[in-house]
Amino acid sequence: MSVTRMCVGCRNRSTTDSLIRVVCEDLQVIVDRNRTHGGRGAYVHCNLECVQSAAIRKALPRALRVSALLDLQALIAYVTQESEVINR
Repeated sequence: MSVTRMCVGCRNRSTTDSLIRVVCEDLQVIVDRNRTHGGRGAYVHCNLECVQSAAIRKALPRALRVSALLDLQALIAYVTQESEVINR
């Protein structure tokens, strides 16, 4: 049975197979590839549109319950790298 989660970027529901889980560590958003990192997590589609939408709406700090600005560079790099692999 697949678990459904909401993307914090586009707010559409999808199975966890099509979403990536992110967590906050030292005010940096880290991709939890194996979904084993402890703590509060958020889900986002693996595309730049959803990541940018989440950044504009400040959805990631809200979902991760962090009151400070978060560094999204690792998430953006991961999504960019994954989209390049898919487009090859």
